[in-house]
Amino acid sequence: MIATFLALVVKEHKPVFAFLLTVFVGVIIFLFLIDQISTIIQMLEELALQANINLIYVQTVLKIVGIAYIAEFGAQIAKDAGQGAMASKIELAGKVLIMVMAIPIISVIIETIIGLIPNS
Repeated sequence: MIATFLALVVKEHKPVFAFLLTVFVGVIIFLFLIDQISTIIQMLEELALQANINLIYVQTVLKIVGIAYIAEFGAQIAKDAGQGAMASKIELAGKVLIMVMAIPIISVIIETIIGLIPNS
């Protein structure tokens, strides 16, 4: 909150410094959350092992979530810099990467569904 108010005040006089402050605070918040993120990842991997779920699928889902967060973070930075068009491109790239990463999971789901359908 303090950084937000500070960025608003600095933006009137030095917009570049306000942008750099915003990016810096965003990175600091992300670095602060890395420990919590790693704890969540470890917990999900343990649950997957207990449920006998292939870790490849869990890792793929975690990568997809990571791509979504990174794309959102990049888009927000672009929007803060006044680059709405660039933000849209970043969001599109994130969505395409997510679809590419999801192909193996989608394939397994389709194969499972086809296997459940009785042959006539």
